[in-house]
Amino acid sequence: MTDHPAPAPAPEPAGAPEPEPIRWFGTSWVARGGDYWTRRILVPIGALIATAAGAFLVRLAVDGVRLSDNGGFVNGLLLAAIAICSCLSGLRNWKLLTEGRDELTGWMAEDKSLGVVWIVGGVGALFAYFLRSLTEAPGEAVKRAGYERAAAAYGRRRAVRSGRPDTRAPGRGRRKR
Repeated sequence: MTDHPAPAPAPEPAGAPEPEPIRWFGTSWVARGGDYWTRRILVPIGALIATAAGAFLVRLAVDGVRLSDNGGFVNGLLLAAIAICSCLSGLRNWKLLTEGRDELTGWMAEDKSLGVVWIVGGVGALFAYFLRSLTEAPGEAVKRAGYERAAAAYGRRRAVRSGRPDTRAPGRGRRKR
């Protein structure tokens, strides 16, 4: 038996669409190879660990405020603020991962003015990322739809050009009547 290197894949023609990479997955989501499935197992585990760590940090912060003996109202207000920010951040992250950044409207599209809400609600965003990673690579549906649209448009353009390639050959002008 001889060891022959695997043939390199044929290069895509110039102008062919290229898939956009996804965080933690790169472009392995296109072919869904073995590396993709390994990451599909590890990413939810990592997201769950990050969610637990974030929840632990939030608990430490809440306990620090409780130690200051400010009263039940302040503690309740703090817990309500954290819960609301986590829900808003989780909803925004879910919509971002399922529909894409272009589909965010209204308050969900605000990055700078609601930045504190997204930071305080980071645990909700991490939990939404965990839940989404159980069904697909987070953001894969959005990237796949865009890639398939671009590939279909590229295929249509190639099909139109391949009909009669010599009609627009250099040096050939329009016929005179």
